[in-house]
Amino acid sequence: MSVRYVGLRVVHAVWGLPQNVIGAVVALATCRRPHYACRTALVTEWPLKSGLSLGLFVFVPQNCQQRLLAHEYGHCVQSFMLGPLYLPLVVLPSLLWAGLPAFERLRRVRGISYYDMPIEHWADVLGESHVGGKHRV
Repeated sequence: MSVRYVGLRVVHAVWGLPQNVIGAVVALATCRRPHYACRTALVTEWPLKSGLSLGLFVFVPQNCQQRLLAHEYGHCVQSFMLGPLYLPLVVLPSLLWAGLPAFERLRRVRGISYYDMPIEHWADVLGESHVGGKHRV
């Protein structure tokens, strides 16, 4: 492990402290689940069907596709870039876009992909450039 790698993790942990604290709590709650490293992130396979990224912590379904892992890692990069603004600028809009019935209906009726939302598309592009896996256009 290089000094640069450790330094980046420390900066990411401190700069994104709010999401890293929440991510650590979720990781501890799911500590019996399989986990592995993906670049600077700790990835945990959890029982839910969707992914979630909180700072240095990524949560994905078991046996997830490379695209989803790359997408969630893209959110890690967003967290690194935005620091404490990540929760209000990325997590909150993403959760609303994913969970509000009005948005679910809008996506279904208009044939819009979840990943067409600019924040989600940005995560795809970032994830592809850092991890691989073709992003959705």
